[in-house]
Order: sequence, then structure tokens, then C-alpha cells
Amino acid sequence: MEVNLVTNTEDENEIIDSPLTVFRNEFVGLMDLFANCQTVMDYLDCHQGWFCRCAHPFQADPIGENGYAIGVGRIGAFGFKVDPRVGLHLLPQDQGVYRICTIPIPDQEPQGYEVDFQAEMFLREDAVPPEYETPIEVMTKVEWHLLLTVSLRFPRFIHRLPAQTIQSTGDNILAMVVRRVSNSLTKKVQADFHRTHNISVPKKYKYQPSKTVALIHQDESSTSLS
Repeated sequence: MEVNLVTNTEDENEIIDSPLTVFRNEFVGLMDLFANCQTVMDYLDCHQGWFCRCAHPFQADPIGENGYAIGVGRIGAFGFKVDPRVGLHLLPQDQGVYRICTIPIPDQEPQGYEVDFQAEMFLREDAVPPEYETPIEVMTKVEWHLLLTVSLRFPRFIHRLPAQTIQSTGDNILAMVVRRVSNSLTKKVQADFHRTHNISVPKKYKYQPSKTVALIHQDESSTSLS
């Protein structure tokens, strides 16, 4: 998927010369898998076998052995749209902790935006609640934290809007995109994991969607994930 910055009223030089606007959001999510922790780690470690097919309908192209270029489709507001792609590096797990960080996409020209994606996943084995009424005894809870920073150079006509309008609209769009992608990926990974391991998910189990936990604006201090 190619990236195109779409503006009909401003030329490229006006975008390049415009000030940088930064959006920083923190997200959390939870994925439940009905198997022990080791089985889940064995599956997650072999992401080459499941990541691209579970990313669908979003485009995912491999970058080397542990990276992917992800496209989420055209997004934007006020007549300004981007078709962003971000390179993600899935680092090998370290004592059950998985990290994902941003990497460059080979041969991609500089864009009018920058993305800093810093995520961690933690695995915790737990007993299956009795109310699920299943013979499965243990499950693994995969909790993920994401700190996402997106920097954009808007065309000048966007800066005619109030700064608060630009900031709140960008925050809302970013949160919407992350929820859409993460909820789709989580559901597909859950289904793929249980299908490949021939595990029947308890009928009384309910999927919990991800959520935004903080909006961190550019004038605030940096927050690290823990």
C-alpha cells in the first residue's frame, strides 16, 4: 500500500514548512487464551505463522524475520487524509515479556508523519473461573500496554482551526484506529490460536475490547510503560 498525503488546496512545500503537531495516547488491552502459558508462548514465538493472516483485513507485509509493515487505510478529518504505514519489530520474548517497537520500512520515502510505537505484552497463567462451565482448568491472560506517538505536519489551512479542535480530533481519530486494529487483531488471534490447538472456547466467555487509558499531550512529560 502506497502512502499518499491528500490535500487539494495546499502544495507540498506548505506541508513541509508547517509546524509539527504531536499526538500521544496510551492504550491497554487484554486477550484471554484457554491454554497454559507455555503453549501460548510457543504460539506467539512463531508469529511468522499467524501474524499476517490474523492482521487481515489490514495489510501486513513482512520485513525480515521479525518485522512487518502495517497499513490501516485512509484516515483523517477536515479535508486532510493520510494512508499510513508503520514498520513494527516483534522482538523475541524475554522471560515471558513481549515487546514491539517501530522500525523503518525499507525503500519508503520520508512521509509527512512519524510514528513511535512502543508496546509490551505480559503473560499471566490463571485458573479458569467456575462460571465458564468448562473442563479446561487453566487459561493465559495476555495483557498489552501501548504508548503511541504520532507526529504530523498539517497543511496550513488546518492550522486555521483552533488548536484544541485539532488536538482533540487527532486524539479521537488515533484512539479509534488503535481500537479498530487491536480489537480485530485480538479476535482473530484468539480464534486462530484456539482453532489451531483444537480448543473449544467456553460459551459463557465474553470478549473484552481494548480501551484508551490516557491522552498525553505534547506539553506533558513522557510516560514510560511498566
